[in-house]
This record gives sequence, C-alpha cells and structure tokens, in this order.
Amino acid sequence: MTETMQYLETGQIGEVEIRRYPAVWVATVAGNEEGEVFGILFRYIRGHNQPGKKIPMTAPVITPVEIPMTAPVISDTAGMSFVMPAGFRKEDLPEPRDNRVRLREIPAREVAVIRFRGRASTEDVARVRERLLSALTANGIKTIGEPFLMRYNPPFTPGFLRRNEVGVEIRSE
Repeated sequence: MTETMQYLETGQIGEVEIRRYPAVWVATVAGNEEGEVFGILFRYIRGHNQPGKKIPMTAPVITPVEIPMTAPVISDTAGMSFVMPAGFRKEDLPEPRDNRVRLREIPAREVAVIRFRGRASTEDVARVRERLLSALTANGIKTIGEPFLMRYNPPFTPGFLRRNEVGVEIRSE
C-alpha cells in the first residue's frame, strides 16, 4: 500500500478544505514532459542513486497546474515532485545519480484544497483552480505562490476512481 502524505484538516469553506502539512522532503525534476520527468523520479526511488537504496513510493505526486497561455507553475517548484516517506530527513536521502533530480525540503505550511475525481484534464484542473481561487478571494484568504495539482493514483487507475486535488498555499491567520 502506498503511503499518503499526512495533514491535519483545520477548517472548511464550502468545498474547500484547509489543511496544515508538516515539513516534507521532495525529489523534484524540472520539465514539461510528464512521462519523462516521472520516469527520472521513478528511477531515483527504485535505486538509481548512491548507494542504490530503494525508497517507497508515496502519494501524492505533485505537478504544476497548467493553464492555457501561461507557463506551468507550482508552489515553490516548476516540475514534478515525489514526496519522500514521512520521517525522512536530509541525511536519510540517497544522493541522486541523475543531476536533474533535486532534493529539497518544503517547510510546514497551510494549504487550501479542492478534491475531485477523474483524469485531471487541463480543462478540469482549470475549472477546479478557478473555484478554489474564487472561494479564497470571496473569503478574504490570501494565497502564497501558485496553485498546484496533487494526484494520488497510478496511471492505470480508471478515471472515475482517481483522486486529484488542486491546492494553493495560504497565509496562516
């Protein structure tokens, strides 16, 4: 079973969940071709690192929210990120053999999220992003950075069973 990044739900505004995430380490690869960057990250956790240590797969996989006519963006990163298992510290992470893999810590933060099902098409993600940002604006909640997409299921999962979320970091009260 895949470990899921833990969080504490701290509030709700309609369909928007407010969550507190602890600090986590991520492995990130910049780039726009999802298949390629996924493969690089997957090889890293399967042992393409120094000293060949396998790292368990976790969920979600975090990617930019792509909006037509804009550059892809993600809160604090540009590319795809694999979240490292809970409790991993910098000294627990093996050195990548591929210099495109970057390891970094995302500090504890508060995130507003809307969950949805499906294949997370560009159009679906854009609609959820708009609902999320509109709800936050209507409630006077300030965002930090840009929205990002979190996907929880492997690619072979049927669309109607897939769990996705669009999130954005918010300023804590």
